[in-house]
Amino acid sequence: MSDYNPSRDDFAALLDESLHGREMLEGQVVHGLVVGIEKDFAIVDVGLKTEGRISLKEFGSEAANIKAGDTVEVYLERVENAMGEAVISREKARREEAWTRLEVIFNKGEPVMGTIVGRVKGGFTVDMDGASGFLPGSQVDIRPVRDIAPLMGKEQPFAILKMDRPRGNIVVSRRAILEEARAEQRTELVGQLAEGEIRDGVVKNITDYGAFVDLGGIDGLLHVTDMSWKRVSHPSQVLNVGDSVRVQIIKINPDTQRISLGMKQLQSDPWDGVEAKYPVGGKFSGRITNITDYGAFVELESGVEGLVHVSEMSWTKKNVHPGKIVSTSQEVDVVVLEVDAGKRRVSLGLKQAQNNPWDDFLAKHPIGSTIEGEVKNATEFGLFVGFENEIDGMVHLSDLDWNVAGEEAIAKYKKGDIVKTKVLDVDVEKERISLGIKQLGGDPMTGDTFKKGQNVTVTVTEVTSGGIEVKFGEDDAPMSTFIRKSDLSRDRNEQRVERFAVGDRIDAQITNVDKAARKVSVSIKALEMASEKEAIEQYGSQDSGASLGDILGAALRGQTKE
Repeated sequence: MSDYNPSRDDFAALLDESLHGREMLEGQVVHGLVVGIEKDFAIVDVGLKTEGRISLKEFGSEAANIKAGDTVEVYLERVENAMGEAVISREKARREEAWTRLEVIFNKGEPVMGTIVGRVKGGFTVDMDGASGFLPGSQVDIRPVRDIAPLMGKEQPFAILKMDRPRGNIVVSRRAILEEARAEQRTELVGQLAEGEIRDGVVKNITDYGAFVDLGGIDGLLHVTDMSWKRVSHPSQVLNVGDSVRVQIIKINPDTQRISLGMKQLQSDPWDGVEAKYPVGGKFSGRITNITDYGAFVELESGVEGLVHVSEMSWTKKNVHPGKIVSTSQEVDVVVLEVDAGKRRVSLGLKQAQNNPWDDFLAKHPIGSTIEGEVKNATEFGLFVGFENEIDGMVHLSDLDWNVAGEEAIAKYKKGDIVKTKVLDVDVEKERISLGIKQLGGDPMTGDTFKKGQNVTVTVTEVTSGGIEVKFGEDDAPMSTFIRKSDLSRDRNEQRVERFAVGDRIDAQITNVDKAARKVSVSIKALEMASEKEAIEQYGSQDSGASLGDILGAALRGQTKE
């Protein structure tokens, strides 16, 4: 018998150390010894003179092989419960093992094997040998999967995207594994391809800008512009999904591994020798394929289109949308204006294939001829007169009337009036026709039409306080002038404007002609004085004893007899 007899303080210290050791193990995975099997539970000794119970269900597939004497790892939640037993869990131990293992895998960036076991909101549950992870629906496959059933319960690799041990969250992805495998496969396949190589493929998908062609495990893009030499509005006009096609590899981008394909490159280029086929000035037939705000495209042959600019569409229709002149699919005749084979451009003219209406006008109405037309517009600088073939000519203000000012002369005309004009000039290149109205009658200021001392009959057009406005000469080229009050009569008592009315016809004499100013002055007084002088010379003088009244009376009687 030992002489050692511990004191009360020593016993308390040993007890504290024992309890502290127990508390340190709580919340950890410990080794336990199966000491017995009772019904559906395994009795496990976890040391510290403590045993606990674990349901056999927690052992999963191992439950059938568990027997007394086996060593198992269990999770120690609490050393003693109210019944003095340890609270332990095999399932939590497996989970802790799995988390530790998965953290190593996650840090290395390696895939982990798992099984999709159930569906949850937004995705699926994946079991990874004891640890449960979340698989979002977007991470199941590269493309949306309609039926997930074939993937359920099947062990397969997953990539761990995120781990949060305190919260117990693990997010995994099947798509990342597929993309990595696909990238490796794509790199291998791209290495087997070469630019310029011709391959057979199958159309997998069609978009607005082209079609994706499967070349045997790798896709290439066949752009819409590389499908045909002719204009293609949409890829569906040429291809359908599932079509087998022969394509040429145009370009391989080593960085992005994108493959550009072409179909038209396997056909002869219709632009080869285009300058010889469509020489400048040549006239050809084509079909309108597209209409824009700036013109219309005409297909001369499959793959060769030319542009008719809006300015080359019509001789007469200016500032009109091309769609109002031509329509899609319309057959038209065009003339080649310019060819640029390098830029694959052909400029065409639609109006050049038709007769120039200004040439036709000049042929029918040579300069100096008279033509009748309708006033289309009256502007501040002249009249626009319309003729056949929708062409206009202009009468300038200065060519309206010989004697009346332009502003006053143009007031005589209104839109819709039919007027007779004379062709003064036709500029075919500038598409201008100059007309004149006053030229229909001779210029009254030329030659000796009006001379000083000439007697004329005038018509009163206006009566004012200072005199009268009159006109005289030919009806198609009348002259206008003003007779001052002092020139209305030789007799001062008769110089009254009240004696005259608009429309009165009066004899007068021209007193001055200013051709430079285009002005003719007339006077009634001058005519009376001239008549008096003539009468005196013919019938006598005041020296012979006859009075002026007698002389004038005799002169008047003589004029009456005449």
